[in-house]
Amino acid sequence: MTVLFALSTSLLWGLADFGGGLLTRRTPALTVVVVSQTIAVAVLGAVVLATGAFSEAGPRLWFAVAAGVLGPVAMLAFYKALAMGPMGVVSPLGSVGVVVPVSAGLLLGDRPGPLQLAGVAVAVVGVVLAGGPELRGAPVQRRTVLLTLVAAFGFGGVMAFIAEASTTVTGLFLALFVQRVTNVAVGGAALFVSVRRGGRALPEDGGIRVVWAALPALAFVGLADVAANGTYAIAARLGPVTMAAVLASLYPVVTALAARGVLKERLRAVQAAGAGLALAGSVLLAAG
Repeated sequence: MTVLFALSTSLLWGLADFGGGLLTRRTPALTVVVVSQTIAVAVLGAVVLATGAFSEAGPRLWFAVAAGVLGPVAMLAFYKALAMGPMGVVSPLGSVGVVVPVSAGLLLGDRPGPLQLAGVAVAVVGVVLAGGPELRGAPVQRRTVLLTLVAAFGFGGVMAFIAEASTTVTGLFLALFVQRVTNVAVGGAALFVSVRRGGRALPEDGGIRVVWAALPALAFVGLADVAANGTYAIAARLGPVTMAAVLASLYPVVTALAARGVLKERLRAVQAAGAGLALAGSVLLAAG
């Protein structure tokens, strides 16, 4: 079951990233974050009320708050790094944050077998290659690398924190709700500061009408991201965190395949090889 939930996480995160990437082509990234997460808050709020999850409140919710603070920071750093480029370096480098939950799992007592360790190594290499790393070309600015590493370890921290935020299913609903409320608060504050400094909150062409028309896509991005956090928390609870973290981090492969299928983008040879290695690593982890 750990494998199933972790792979579901990578699928959901990959599709959410693909959808978010498309939306930010017309709408400012901060607006995409705030609106999509606000929709998620509304849905999760209804679920929490319906299940009586508020009774699960406790000290563990501070992990959810920490995840909620880290999430928007990591996302904004990642978008900024992508804007500064080159994307072929930023994208695969952003996946190294998997070392955070993997390290947390090892510290908490995970002891993967030889086959699983091989699977971890193969899958991580596959994820990096699936991003299509640029091994030659213009040098990358130090600030770009720094922003990418901030994003990578921020994403890894979110995975580690959300796995510790609850011990029950209803508690998970509450933890995800708290995380998303914090996301909206942090993202909203950043959007307010951006607008005060002359930034845009709405698209130049179409304004609020574009955002309104994109609400179904924004809802999908927000809810897919929430569902991914939930399936990852369950995967980490059911089995070794090391396995769950690596399998959940296969989402760049999903994003690349979605771009290939929807946008007809051609996969480079290194990306196809990376996708194959990621799949092989998944098989090894599952077999172990």
